Formats: sequence, C-alpha cells, structure tokens
Amino acid sequence: MPRVTTTLLKEKKARKEKITMLTAYDYSMAVMEDEAGIDVILVGDSLGNVVLGYDSTLPVTMDDMIHHTRAVARGARNSLVVGDMPFLSYHVSIPEAVRNAGRFIQEGGAQAVKLEGGVERVDTIKAILDAQIPVMGHIGLTPQSVHQFGGFKVQGKDMETAAKLIRDAKALDEAGVFSIVLECVPAPLARRITEEVSVPTIGIGAGPDCDGQVLVINDILGLYKGFTPKFVKRYADLHPLVAQALQAYKEDVESGAFPATEHCFAMKEEVLEKLY
Repeated sequence: MPRVTTTLLKEKKARKEKITMLTAYDYSMAVMEDEAGIDVILVGDSLGNVVLGYDSTLPVTMDDMIHHTRAVARGARNSLVVGDMPFLSYHVSIPEAVRNAGRFIQEGGAQAVKLEGGVERVDTIKAILDAQIPVMGHIGLTPQSVHQFGGFKVQGKDMETAAKLIRDAKALDEAGVFSIVLECVPAPLARRITEEVSVPTIGIGAGPDCDGQVLVINDILGLYKGFTPKFVKRYADLHPLVAQALQAYKEDVESGAFPATEHCFAMKEEVLEKLY
C-alpha cells in the first residue's frame, strides 16, 4: 500500500470516498493505526489532556509535540502523519511559525502540520506553504481559543458565527490548505461548507456529510476516564480490562504466583555448585 499523500486525500473527496483520521501519540499505537489502514494520523495537542495530564491543550510545548511526533512517524509507514502546532507556536510571528512548522517536518518526521484559525491565519498559512510544508486548517471549536470562546461550545449556531465559519473555510481553501478540520459545527452548516470548498473537510462533532472524520484514539478505545464529548463513539471499553489486568498482576506478585517456572531461566547445576 503506497503512503497516503495530500493529493490522494483530495482525490478521495472527488471520488466521494470517506477519509479516516485518528490521533496517536506513540509508536505502538501508530503501528496499529497504520496497519488498520487509517488515512491520516494526527499527533494532536490533545496529548496534553490524555497523555500529559493537563486540564487543557494550552500548556503543551513544541518540544512535547516533536517528541511524540517523532515516535508516531517511526510507526507510520503508510498513513499521512500530521503534527498539530501547539498554542503560541504560530501566534507570535510568521517567521517563528514557519520555523516551528519546519521542526515538525525536519525533526518530527511528519508530512504536514495543522493549525487553528480562519481568516486571521491566512498570512501565516501562506508563509508555511511557501516553505513547502503542507497545512491542514482547523475551524469551529478551536481548543486553543477555549478562553476566548468562554468554554467548549458548539460554533456556528447563529447567523453571524455561521457566516464567519463559511468565510473562514473559503479563505483557508483559497490560501492553499490541503484539508480543513471542522470541530463542533452544526451538521447542516458543515455540509454546506463541505460543498463549497475544494479541499476535504474532516469532521469532529460536525455530522456525517464531511469528507472524513477524526476522533481522539483514547476516547474511542475507552482509555481516558475524563470528559467524553457527545460526538464520540466508543468502539471499545479498555479501561476496565486494563485495570483488571493490573490488579491481577499485583495479586500474583504479592502471592508468589508470578513469576512461575515457565517465566524463569535455568542454569546447569554444576555451574551453580562451583559458585559456593
């Protein structure tokens, strides 16, 4: 199977084939997602919540992201790996944004980057594209702007905000992004945006009419005990299974049941006797 490219994603939209995208933060999970044929693996700044234990994505640093992106890239042979640009990595200046985007490619091994924002990010996006780095857009509920939004709320429910999202999507499309994530957007609005832009839309809480879907891997596997959004479908409930395995291990060690003979290495008796 050839590696998924940004061009292939656009071709899938043209053929009306759905795009699959999931987050991953380490080598082992990247291997499994890659083997499952997931089109795009996003090394999301959501690692702040589900891996690093923060209350939001805001404390995540570039070094955090590069560390995890590098691990994911080593495990993904065919999936397109996208590095999520964290808070303040592209907000201070355009030259700094380009350098940070370049780190994802040069140090992290990613093939593209994702950043949040619409019309206000066009100049930054164009500069990153000028550096030959593909960019995925992200509009709607943008978690790095959670304080500005006043919390995690669905975006685009009224005329003003809906019109802005349409303008943002068209501006990103014209700027040259290869796809756009739509997060927490009413399904009818997401459908209209999908119809009006030339690049694929990837929905997360944006209904079934987007060109693809993305979710956080810890959410769909039931590994994260924190808040689970309405739009998440849980495909497994692994937390109780893992907890049960850990408890069984603890009991076996404390009782002496582990390690058993089959878990031990033997040596010749005559060698052992010579040690005394």
